[in-house]
Amino acid sequence: MSEGGWFVEERKESWVHWMIRMLISSGPIPKHLAFVMDGNRRYAKTKHLGNVLKGHEKGFEQLAKIMDWCTKFSVEEITVYAFSIENFKRSDEEVGGLMKLAEKKFQKLLDDPVKLENEQVCFRFYGNRKLLSEKLQGLMNEIEKTTENYKRRRVNICMPYTSRDEIARSFEIIRKNVEDGRVNVDEIDESMIEACLDSGLGGSPPDLFVRTSGEHRLSDFQMWQCASTHVYFDDVLWPEFGYFNLCKAILNYQYYRSTVNKISSSENPCWKREYLGRLEPQLVPF
Repeated sequence: MSEGGWFVEERKESWVHWMIRMLISSGPIPKHLAFVMDGNRRYAKTKHLGNVLKGHEKGFEQLAKIMDWCTKFSVEEITVYAFSIENFKRSDEEVGGLMKLAEKKFQKLLDDPVKLENEQVCFRFYGNRKLLSEKLQGLMNEIEKTTENYKRRRVNICMPYTSRDEIARSFEIIRKNVEDGRVNVDEIDESMIEACLDSGLGGSPPDLFVRTSGEHRLSDFQMWQCASTHVYFDDVLWPEFGYFNLCKAILNYQYYRSTVNKISSSENPCWKREYLGRLEPQLVPF
């Protein structure tokens, strides 16, 4: 992996990893994984790194590895909780450092268009972008524009995000369209609300939700989308969430899969397009 890069450089997979992957792949593999990447700050403290931002750097490096491993497992979509709106309550130093780190990583992604095209990853950003700087918003918009037609896999980055804010913005979109006469009140239903979420067009509900660091809570993440998602908690801190941790999560999903109700709408989002075609474009969050 290039220093600080998003993609792991191609190299021969170890025979141990290959054998384990083949065994696990004989069972059902989740198409969409959602991660709450918790534990970066605690990692920095336990490793005496001196600065919590170094913990976030290590967390990003681990994300790049997870993306690579998920690709090998033929996972089609990944959603990561990168920054909660609640995180703005942290110190100015940490928040400012995280914003600069995001700018650096997003710019690095755009600086290598050949690599980006070769990887064919469609990047989408979920969250209330108005809370971010114009520079960061511009980078996010450019990444989405550059990768919008890439089909190999999809990575959704939630930043700054909470489910409550996402749902509130969805209702605001509908309210404005009712006010403008594009939508009748009696037409409002769950499908329309879902179409106006950040994940509206093209996104699918997660099959497997993974949270690290030993915390057993969902932290207001993808609450609407995860109505029928299998949830897995791991005690390890995010920067230490390795290959075998990922394998354990997938095995846990396979074991309990029969208890997870499938969401039929995830297979065919055409109903979303029907609604979106009538909604005011600039009000739609994607």
